[in-house]
Amino acid sequence: MSVLDAPVTSAAPAAPTTGLTPIFVSLKLTLLRNGLRQSSGRRAVFVVSLVFTLLLAAAQVLGLVLLRGNEHAGTVVVLLTGVVALGWAVLPLFFPSGDDTLDPTRLVMLPLRPEPLIRALLVSSMIGIGPLFTLCLVVGSVLALAHGAAGIVFAVLAVPLTMLLCVALSRAVTTANVRLLNSRKGRDLAVLSGLVIAVGIQFVNFGAQRLGQAGGLSTLDPAVDVVRWLPGASAVASVDAASDGSYGVAVAQLLITVAALAALMWMWQRSMVRLMTSPDGSTLAAAEPAREESGRGRLSALLPEGRTATVMQRSLRYVARDPKTKAAWVTALAVGAIVPLLNAVQGTGSVYFACFAAGMLGMQMYNQFGQDTSAFWMVALTISSPRDAYVELRARAFVLLLLTLPFTLIVCAVTAAVIGDWQALPGALGLSFALLGSMLATGAVASALFPYSIPQEGAFKNVVPGQGGLAWISILGGMLAAALLAAPVIVPTIWMHVTDRHDALWLLVPGGLAYGALVGWAGLRIAARRTAARLPEILAAVSKG
Repeated sequence: MSVLDAPVTSAAPAAPTTGLTPIFVSLKLTLLRNGLRQSSGRRAVFVVSLVFTLLLAAAQVLGLVLLRGNEHAGTVVVLLTGVVALGWAVLPLFFPSGDDTLDPTRLVMLPLRPEPLIRALLVSSMIGIGPLFTLCLVVGSVLALAHGAAGIVFAVLAVPLTMLLCVALSRAVTTANVRLLNSRKGRDLAVLSGLVIAVGIQFVNFGAQRLGQAGGLSTLDPAVDVVRWLPGASAVASVDAASDGSYGVAVAQLLITVAALAALMWMWQRSMVRLMTSPDGSTLAAAEPAREESGRGRLSALLPEGRTATVMQRSLRYVARDPKTKAAWVTALAVGAIVPLLNAVQGTGSVYFACFAAGMLGMQMYNQFGQDTSAFWMVALTISSPRDAYVELRARAFVLLLLTLPFTLIVCAVTAAVIGDWQALPGALGLSFALLGSMLATGAVASALFPYSIPQEGAFKNVVPGQGGLAWISILGGMLAAALLAAPVIVPTIWMHVTDRHDALWLLVPGGLAYGALVGWAGLRIAARRTAARLPEILAAVSKG
């Protein structure tokens, strides 16, 4: 009998030898291991992050254990757990690509059922530095509160429930917004992160100081009475209630966490089904040609003619349209204004804190060519001499000055008004001008000597693997050099204050302005020659992403 005469039989599907969860856990570990093999820089960053997290987690656990028996232990632990749960809910909106290996859009074409899929994703999401830190914090929290047999029983239940709730909350938020976060317009949400982080840190500092003045942790008791009934902290709060003998309250708080976890899993499953079965409707509307042309005409009329106008228009469009450039600018503007103003409001600041605004915005001059990403090759085709490079860099510096100078003037003036120290305003202005000019110079030179690529994916991935050292040298080295360059203005400013010559501080305004312009011009000249000579190396460095 030939092969063609053999009877046709249908092959029975092979029985699965393992569940989906072990496969996803193995996949997560394999992708993590392969990612670390790509470069020594990535391995070093991972090891340093892991060591730092373990040390911080150990310190947190020790501090929480030392709270055991303290009358305010419940207040601290419940609020801390609530803040951690809030972080798991909010951070995916600002760091949508923090875990590329678990992006659900990568699984659309696979024949997977929703229920086993979310279980596998939930378990594999427990692998990482973030879950490890959260686990240590939750364990330390229950150790601080658990007393007696009932407290220990509720502690054993509270730890896994809190961990599952945090991870499920993060994944549900990510899945529900994954198409928004992966779209170009959706990535603009990352712009808010700099503002939220900047405002949040400063208000936490402000609140901590006010808390110390108001009489300690007892003032937080009304807030804790609300937070202990919220799902993110209710499981840990049930340990405190069970230890005090309030078993009914403890059971109710534990059931709140269980119900919230079930609701999150249901919402996550519905979002997953909708994501994998519905078409992607995230599109960008085409720009209206008439509006585009009219806008370009109005802008060109205000700018110098020739290459300078073209480069300035291009740079301004990066600020307005590119998510990463916009995020950097919003963060710099927010931090540059918040730091001096909040310190002034608290009565602990100085007018010279306003120089922080010039410093934050001056950092935008660093890695100018890397900001163009792979499109820099079109710019490189137009640079054939140091003169071309100088005009290119000068136009980019003009854009920086166009946005920075009025902002610096406003921040200095408002800070002086809040503090009531108008006498020191000229010194702060002169020092800001000198610092800004120095950062323009060092930023231009660093852009030519230490360019690095900015990857397209990920709102917060600002350096491709293997170029982290270049980024640190460019920014930190450039900032130190800028501080040294500004010394001829810093030293007279200090001398005038020490010798009580405040009436001569007004000389620093024209002096700082002239010195900053001179240093900036010299830095652009030096950077132009370096750029023209190293154009192939710069193009290769910024095109790696």
